[in-house]
Amino acid sequence: MPGFGKRNPRWVNAILDWRGTWVLARVALTGAYLVGGFSKLFDFQAAIAEQARFGLQPVWLWAALAVLVELVAPLLIIFGRFVWLGAGAIAIETAIITFVVNDFWHLQGHARFLAMSGFLEHWGLIGGCVLAALLAEHDQRER
Repeated sequence: MPGFGKRNPRWVNAILDWRGTWVLARVALTGAYLVGGFSKLFDFQAAIAEQARFGLQPVWLWAALAVLVELVAPLLIIFGRFVWLGAGAIAIETAIITFVVNDFWHLQGHARFLAMSGFLEHWGLIGGCVLAALLAEHDQRER
């Protein structure tokens, strides 16, 4: 996203202005979702078992939705098309899974710490998706 401020050192502006930085950041944000989506697609029975473990019903529908979101949404973000839609889909899926899987409020001790860390990390991913959508919208308005 070109046009960063004059307060940054020149080399920082060069990195931030380089179009590849934006693409690499999008890939970094969504890469785990792409890998997860392909894993679920190529082993759909494991995807169904995962949804069953989470208690989501009907399991086949949740597994299919996970594959769809985890494959399509990252591509929308990476290629800069309908970033708001891709980011929103990932954020919603992540929020649902975060509350289902990382229910730290029911745990004690080290298990609570680990689940709370996972919960907060997933909220960081949601924040990253929101930022990606905001930056894409800002970029569109600047054009």
